[in-house]
Amino acid sequence: MKILVVSDTHKSHRNLERVLEMVKPVDMLIHLGDTEGGEDYIAALADCPSHIIRGNNDFFSDLPQEEEFEVEGRRIFITHGHYYYVAMSEERLKEEARERGADIVMYGHTHKPALTREPGLITLNPGSVAYPRQAGRRPSYMVMNMAPQGEVDISLEYL
Repeated sequence: MKILVVSDTHKSHRNLERVLEMVKPVDMLIHLGDTEGGEDYIAALADCPSHIIRGNNDFFSDLPQEEEFEVEGRRIFITHGHYYYVAMSEERLKEEARERGADIVMYGHTHKPALTREPGLITLNPGSVAYPRQAGRRPSYMVMNMAPQGEVDISLEYL
């Protein structure tokens, strides 16, 4: 299964449109918050099953704050991350993910990509495809390929 993971588009869809053209077809889209009202457009654009959650800038949104679901036998926990203080450290989020029995935890909020693999837990942040904040400020996203009960291949990509 091929999954596109993005975050923090903040109503700016041009780069997301470019990314989707480059990586399509995808089997699933995961957006980790801060669509600022663009969730319906994003889901239609992706044209595949989508998991889109609410970020700290998604005021008055009906989107869920967090989600837990399974893909290819792995438990995935997604959150924007601000309630776990991810701008300071991933540790609180990782602790929560382990308590929930997650195999993979994904977050956004920082606009900086991150990927760590520890025994029993993969933690990732795709950064921002619209407003990057890491050194070099290149828009970023992740593509995850998952096989049933097999290896999880995750690539960090830049525009």
